[in-house]
Amino acid sequence: MATSQLSERERLVLGAVIETYVQTAEPAASRTIAKRFGLGLSAATIRNTMSDLEEKGFLYHPHTSAGRIPTDQAYRMYVDALTRLPAVSLDEAHQIREELAGPRNAVDQVLARAAQVLGVLTQELGMAVGPSLDAAVLERLELLAVSSDRLLLVMTLQSGAVRTIFVEVPSHMAAEAVVQVSVVLNERLAGLSLKEIRATLSERLRDATPSPESTELLNIFVQEADELFEVPATGVLLSSAQLLAGQPEFASAERLQGLLEMTERRDQLREALAQRTSPGLTITIGSEHLDPKLAAFTLVTSSYRSGPLSGVIGVLGPTRMPYDKIVALVDHTSRLVQELLQ
Repeated sequence: MATSQLSERERLVLGAVIETYVQTAEPAASRTIAKRFGLGLSAATIRNTMSDLEEKGFLYHPHTSAGRIPTDQAYRMYVDALTRLPAVSLDEAHQIREELAGPRNAVDQVLARAAQVLGVLTQELGMAVGPSLDAAVLERLELLAVSSDRLLLVMTLQSGAVRTIFVEVPSHMAAEAVVQVSVVLNERLAGLSLKEIRATLSERLRDATPSPESTELLNIFVQEADELFEVPATGVLLSSAQLLAGQPEFASAERLQGLLEMTERRDQLREALAQRTSPGLTITIGSEHLDPKLAAFTLVTSSYRSGPLSGVIGVLGPTRMPYDKIVALVDHTSRLVQELLQ
């Protein structure tokens, strides 16, 4: 149901119920709303309005309580009304920058720190996924002999990432042939994305025949292109689940077990994050998830870019969360991650 179909009174009462439930984790009663908020409405009027909101699908109440709890539809309405994000506090901004401004020798280290600081500041589960390197452009490569039958392929990408992989070769491979192949590969592959290299390597090396031994080594690259020029996707990096586990939603052993399984296996989170490729913020609430096992959670993510590469960072928590604060923190952190990676 569109927000415009709610009266001003209904919007005020619904906002008060959401704020109360987020802060207390207890169903909001009409008397509590009347005392805490200066709405100019009696407890009886608030109670009747809450009943109307329940009929419209924005509230429900447990059988053991007279108070009401927001539904996923109510949270969605609230999130969509966040036309202007609150500013991140100076202390929070300083803490985020200080945490991320450590050694930048690896992208995954920056992302791991981003997930950790988000977890601490939001009291939820911070997470990050590194960029897919399919679109990464090869800057140069080196072939280093490490034994009589093994080379080390070192690829430097324009994103700053470095990929290394061992290449098995015949034991009689001459050093001159390795040098020749290295020159050919750099001449013909530098400036291409890894995806382009895998798709066109055979064609690009078709007329490259510097010597019989070099041709043998080039054939190895053609035959193993899919393995040599494919970078495995970064796994999901998570903050400690301890802070999230302490929230009331996980008081039962069953709910806590479900949370722990999700953080240990991570395949559900990986699939959910893989779908979030659009730029900017994405917020998925409860039943909006395609995976029913995530129906009790909200996932707030923001994308970041580093040249042609992109990834996501964000927060997972129960649907009862301070959306304005968390959205602002995720957005601020993703902007800073992008700044640091560039």
